[in-house]
Amino acid sequence: MITLNVNGTAHDLDISPDMPLLWVLRDRLNLTGAKFGCGRALCGACTVHIDGEAARSCSIMAGDAIRMEITTIEAVSGKVADAVKNAWQSLDVVQCGYCQTGQIMSAITLLNVNKTPTDADLDAAMEGNICRCGAYLRIRQAIHMAAKALA
Repeated sequence: MITLNVNGTAHDLDISPDMPLLWVLRDRLNLTGAKFGCGRALCGACTVHIDGEAARSCSIMAGDAIRMEITTIEAVSGKVADAVKNAWQSLDVVQCGYCQTGQIMSAITLLNVNKTPTDADLDAAMEGNICRCGAYLRIRQAIHMAAKALA
């Protein structure tokens, strides 16, 4: 039995500690916002927040996430999250949408620590979030728009 704190709730789960966190979220807790993309932490589709930082849930084992605060796209909230989500909607960033959870979760992490990111800051923070549709320009614009809204 493993207890994981997900979205502010303790969940007692009868699972192997070697189960990837992504599968726990999707298959056991029915939180399907984080997506399976590559299974190797290279694409960002599975990004969640762990203790406030963007993390790839496909490469983190459930047993390693015990005593950590896990937040998924379904529960992310607050001033920064609202600014990012509003900018995403305002600019109609989403094309296919598959990568957007990872993009949004990474953008929130960036803006939580850097309210006025440069393009170089943005590139570094968003590295590893692959958008197969190529919506990078709109993603960049949305992050800058969210930063301005937070100023």
